[in-house]
Amino acid sequence: MILAGDNVAVPLEIHQVAYDHPDVTTLVARLQQFYVERYGGPDDDPMSASMFVPPEGAFFLGYDAGLPVAMGAWRLEGAARLGASRTAELKRMYVVPECRGLGHARRMLAHLESTAAAAGYEALLLSTGSRQPEAIALYESEGYLPVEGFGHYAGGELNRCFGKLLGAPVTAC
Repeated sequence: MILAGDNVAVPLEIHQVAYDHPDVTTLVARLQQFYVERYGGPDDDPMSASMFVPPEGAFFLGYDAGLPVAMGAWRLEGAARLGASRTAELKRMYVVPECRGLGHARRMLAHLESTAAAAGYEALLLSTGSRQPEAIALYESEGYLPVEGFGHYAGGELNRCFGKLLGAPVTAC
């Protein structure tokens, strides 16, 4: 995160963009390289720009000091989980390595949750891999619960699926 005068942090600026936006293409390539390093190959879940067109989907880029450093999206899923029938799937959550630890992932995740809820989704679902303990820790810390597998990697040995009801009241500990 860049600090402005008087050490005031410049917040992550989040913009809705098309999946074929050049900055998305750049960050997806970096994310795919990350998957190659962790899993030995890229993510082959089929995706197209049409999956991220409102009202059934949306794609967002996060900018820090004008540079694209984070991304995330949601798209219609339809798998009934957590008692919800209108579900969206979280996709392409990524923060560039040089900007990790600055809260960008949490900020993007909160934005995705609020925009999916505003679009009428009852829950967000996600699929990640067991070789991404950092992602799993983030999702669990934000209230995501394990759910039955769904989607492209359902049943895969390394696949871990989570979900969270949107707009659920916060309860005190």
